Amino acid sequence: MTSPNDPPRSLRRHLRLSDLRAAAQLAVQATHGVIDITEGVHQSVRNRLGLSSGAVPEQTGGLTGQVYRGVRGATQLVSHATDALLGALLPLLDDPAKHPESSPAREAVLAALNGVMGDKLLAMGNALAQPMELRHGGQTLSMTPDGLAEQLKATTGTPASPHLLLLAHGLCMNDTQWRRAGHDHGEHLAQALGCTPVYLRYNSGLHTSVNGRELALMLEQLMTVWPVPLQRITLLGHSMGGLVFRSAVHVAREAGLQWPNLLRELVFLGTPHHGAPLERAGHGVDLLLAATPFTAPFARLGRLRSAGITDLRHGHVQDADWQGRDLFASPEDHRVPLPLPEGVDCFAVAGTLAGQRGALADRLMGDGLVRLSSALGQHDQPARQLRFDKRRQRIFYRTGHLDLLASPKVAMQLQQWLVPAPSYS
Repeated sequence: MTSPNDPPRSLRRHLRLSDLRAAAQLAVQATHGVIDITEGVHQSVRNRLGLSSGAVPEQTGGLTGQVYRGVRGATQLVSHATDALLGALLPLLDDPAKHPESSPAREAVLAALNGVMGDKLLAMGNALAQPMELRHGGQTLSMTPDGLAEQLKATTGTPASPHLLLLAHGLCMNDTQWRRAGHDHGEHLAQALGCTPVYLRYNSGLHTSVNGRELALMLEQLMTVWPVPLQRITLLGHSMGGLVFRSAVHVAREAGLQWPNLLRELVFLGTPHHGAPLERAGHGVDLLLAATPFTAPFARLGRLRSAGITDLRHGHVQDADWQGRDLFASPEDHRVPLPLPEGVDCFAVAGTLAGQRGALADRLMGDGLVRLSSALGQHDQPARQLRFDKRRQRIFYRTGHLDLLASPKVAMQLQQWLVPAPSYS
């Protein structure tokens, strides 16, 4: 029986106690960030007036510094009080054990939040940090042979196929968002190829190479529990998902894992192999804000964006591309060149908002997020070129970045490339 004051069922499906506690923790972190920025501007003004007295360049000293420390302390006390209050709300919220389903709206918000600051969520132990999962039919896969066989048969009505199709989403998205405008490339290819589609869900705010390493190990485990002996693996990655796959294949081969021996095709949809202009623009804003002492404290706002987003500046796929460097300090491309994996048929799909190909349209437009040259692996430096066979490249005009997920023409091209299976002689 519910009280008239209880939250409506529709709202309770979007909220869990862990969500509220995690949101409160984020609010406290954000408050501290705003306090830091305010104090930084205050100190910048004092420095210009010759009144600097803080031991730390961006912190005030004396009575002013005590005020700022007092505000921080009060914020922390509010955090503890809020946590106690949220505990009292527990009876009003759905128990995930009783109602494990999560609304699409909640899942979409969590995916976006993880894309923007997922690395920070993980670092602070926040419950909203998204763990990596292999999923099918909207549910996390069982990683036991019997459990997995039963689960796949229950959702598809057929036994598991010896052909595994793994799909990876892009930045700020999740596995359920492969369905767009009523179409799902995974379902379409499952019917055309007779394969079993599995969808990767991951924290897109982490470094691409961190996700690639975890995926490499997870796929090795999946191969050992797959209900039938695997004969063929096809990877289909949209946007950042393609970078995660390149990283995973590289790590797995370096470690001598077995699943890359079964990898036959690697398909990229709008993958920013050489970066995306929007992240470069974000880095430009960082440099602009840092140019004067009065705006420099606001540069911290740009540093809120995740490691995953900074990887999109140039298309990082290896630890060596970013380790030992300030993620926000240098616009230079420090990547170690990594060619496409040998012995694997690699395909590149690129979209453009232009009506036809042209040098100016290619440079300025692309699919709205990724330029054609980046999606096709083209680069001015030969060592960085990704050499896709011309027959395995396709450009779709008047097609945006997300339209690649719903385009019937893209679906038919994927089918033509993958069915019948290419020759591996």
